[in-house]
Amino acid sequence: MLAYITRRIWQMIPTMLGVVLLIFFLFNWVGGDPAYILAGKMANPEQIENIRQQLGVDQPYYVQLWIFIKQIVTFDYGYSWSTGESVSDIILTRLGPSLTIMIPLVILQTVISIILALAVASVRGSLTDRMVMMLCTVAMAISILVYIIVFQYGLAYKLGWFPVQGWSDSFSENLFKYSLLPILIMLVVSIAPTLRLYRSFVLDEVNQDYVRTARAKGASEGRILGIYVLRNASIPIITDVMSSLPALLIGAFLIERFFGIPGIGREVIIAVERSDFPVIKAITVYVAAATMIFNLVADLIYKVVDPRVQLK
Repeated sequence: MLAYITRRIWQMIPTMLGVVLLIFFLFNWVGGDPAYILAGKMANPEQIENIRQQLGVDQPYYVQLWIFIKQIVTFDYGYSWSTGESVSDIILTRLGPSLTIMIPLVILQTVISIILALAVASVRGSLTDRMVMMLCTVAMAISILVYIIVFQYGLAYKLGWFPVQGWSDSFSENLFKYSLLPILIMLVVSIAPTLRLYRSFVLDEVNQDYVRTARAKGASEGRILGIYVLRNASIPIITDVMSSLPALLIGAFLIERFFGIPGIGREVIIAVERSDFPVIKAITVYVAAATMIFNLVADLIYKVVDPRVQLK
């Protein structure tokens, strides 16, 4: 296994270099001259040139690329153009609030979706199965903005069950007070597509030969679904969960923005609005690296779940 991990890490290096090159050239060719953005509309050419020298964008492209690579290796992306705060500090301080929401969300979403998928698969083809799938389709057709507005107004503003907005320095208060409604909304939004997907994974296994053999031997339907089918269906489920983790950090920007949560997603929106390129580039690199790392972790989990999987 150590040899496999080593090979995968070596394979990540050229992939990461490709991502770095893509990010660098996109921001330099498409993003425009950052000196004009920072100088404002009333700046004169001398001020713009002075800013370009301070940022180092007057250097040749290969020098700027080398500086960018050194920033990635040293985890030092300089300072935010809009706030002057260290980019590394911004990411570290914003990561905690995002994880406070994302970790409970992923656990609850995965567990609930698996239980519901097994339950629906056990009555496949019935009226209950068709009704649940219809409800999932309706739920997927509704925008997350509608859920946010309705839940904020109904559960937070009118009933007062949850705070409308807020965040504090206390982890327990954030987890059990301010993050409850955002997690509930994200669960309602994500359960429908996840349930449909996991149901298809379970149904792919239900008609396999080993299931018919287990039934012939007298195994109960609950044991077949909960042990045999779930173990084999867990491989694509693990793939789905691990591949969605990096995207969840960024994908929750609407939730973080509406509820005033100082997380990574909200920081991305603010950085885009202010054309804060150092923050955007740093978060893009970290998301790319996290995606490759989670893919590696998923492969290792495959081996734990199913010993027949060969890591090559």
